[in-house]
Amino acid sequence: MSSTGVDARVVITGCGISGIAAAHRLVKAGFNHVRILEATGRSGGRIKTGKFGDNIVEIGANWIHGPSEENPVFCLARQYGLLSPDALTPENQAMDIGGHPPWIPNVFTSSGRKVSFEDVFPAVEMFKELLAESSEFQEGGEPWPSMGQFIRAEVLQRSVKKWKADNKISLQRCMISTMLKVECCISGTHSLDDLGLGGNGLYKTTLGCDCTFPGGYEGLVRKLMSELPAGVVTYNQPARCIHWNNSDKRGAHVNIECDDGEMVAADHVVVAIPLGYLKKHHMSLFRPPLPLHKMHSIQRLGFGTNNKIFVEFDSPWWEEDCEVIYMVWEDEDAMVDQVEDIPGSWIKKLFGFTVLKPTERFGHVLCGWIAGHEASYMETLSEQEVLHAVTQLVRRFTGNPIITPRGVLRSQWCHDPWTCGSYSYPSRGCSLQDFENMMEPLPSKRSLSQPLQVLFAGEATHPSYFSTVHGALLSGWREADRLLAHYSSSTRPAQPTESKL
Repeated sequence: MSSTGVDARVVITGCGISGIAAAHRLVKAGFNHVRILEATGRSGGRIKTGKFGDNIVEIGANWIHGPSEENPVFCLARQYGLLSPDALTPENQAMDIGGHPPWIPNVFTSSGRKVSFEDVFPAVEMFKELLAESSEFQEGGEPWPSMGQFIRAEVLQRSVKKWKADNKISLQRCMISTMLKVECCISGTHSLDDLGLGGNGLYKTTLGCDCTFPGGYEGLVRKLMSELPAGVVTYNQPARCIHWNNSDKRGAHVNIECDDGEMVAADHVVVAIPLGYLKKHHMSLFRPPLPLHKMHSIQRLGFGTNNKIFVEFDSPWWEEDCEVIYMVWEDEDAMVDQVEDIPGSWIKKLFGFTVLKPTERFGHVLCGWIAGHEASYMETLSEQEVLHAVTQLVRRFTGNPIITPRGVLRSQWCHDPWTCGSYSYPSRGCSLQDFENMMEPLPSKRSLSQPLQVLFAGEATHPSYFSTVHGALLSGWREADRLLAHYSSSTRPAQPTESKL
């Protein structure tokens, strides 16, 4: 790297994992003038660990998806000693779960019955088959415009043959509705009718059975932050406007105007801001405005809400080995993943609960999952209203009228002004080109008089690991490597490949 790289002024907007990763890489490479501007009072972004009673719970990112050698989050967590022995076993790293952990389920229905998993297993198996098939469609070769339409059409066609003699065909289709809601949470979309069929095939998984951080996901953030120089981050300092493609008397190509009026001069800025925020504010955030193709991709890509509702009970109403509880509404054989009357029926979008393990540590705590507009509406209610809705739901599905949760804690990502949702997904009409547009630096066509100025990181800029922490981390490294390549070559801007540990 040339001496000019060491002296280059790099500003990173956003101290989520992608911004931290970019800063970490640049500082380790010898850049002396790296500064992070963070809009809130904390680091980590959508990695957010909280307390629920005496328990540590994840308000934001929950799992390391695919914890194996290919996953840099897993490698860092192992290096820092943040994982349990179970997660580190070769067997765990070798499992190919395809993004869906093999959890042991309990199934309850809206008539207050606990049904055997075998009774709904045919629906779950068919749903898994369709998910696997859907990932194989390429752009332009989709038989249906959305994931939801594809699944409904195929279930209707196949169930006539497979379930014709089954007197539980209605229950099977109701279970499909529950699985559609599960997938809405996984994808972070309101409905699978909003999820592009070809675009969904861009998502890639890595080997390994998903694992958690016993001490909280923020432990990873703290470890990385501890290796940065003191004072690198300025908290509670939102960027109001990024003025690029200019040169002032300080020789800055980029000037970041902050909410408090401070103007920060830089040679380069790495924009590590959630897509949800960019969707709402990109027109005012950049001067001059972003190129049209980049604006169009920001609008085309999806960004949705997936919220959690933690609930604690005095005693379990689920089986001891249970890991996930499915709630099946017996009036949903039309295979639906959204409700018509959100204020009156929002709780129907909650597909069920995952069980926090181990019980010795957590006691009897469940995490409910809800996505989409219903999740956004839930955020507007008081905790008491949410507690009441969950209580009525559990009493109805268990048939036990006296079950009473101790309390609830919920996330509220949609109304967080700095994220405006949870994570990205490829909506209808999206393609690989949109992700390439997202990660493209500015100016698009550079020359010696217009050098590399604005770079883009974040999970929504990764073409195959979008919506994940490892995708966000890799995108931060990618943009740091882009700057390193920029200063190692004076003749042309390099296109770096993703770096592994």
